[in-house]
Amino acid sequence: MERKDVLEGLKEILKLIKPSLDLSTVNDDTQLISDLGLDSLTILLLSLAIENKFKFKFEGTLKFNTVGEVIDHIIKNAA
Repeated sequence: MERKDVLEGLKEILKLIKPSLDLSTVNDDTQLISDLGLDSLTILLLSLAIENKFKFKFEGTLKFNTVGEVIDHIIKNAA
């Protein structure tokens, strides 16, 4: 799975969850909370959508700060 493809898939999910976001500048260093303004509910929705799109389940309690950390986890765990 290519990193750029995962990023594009993640942007599609973010656009559905929070349509007001400007995703043109989203990259590996983008902060989920401070840059994208995600809160606990939108992070939960994000995780459920990621599981559905990339066909895996998150295990345990995970804490991601950046888009890059999410992408790394998806690449490591997706089918």
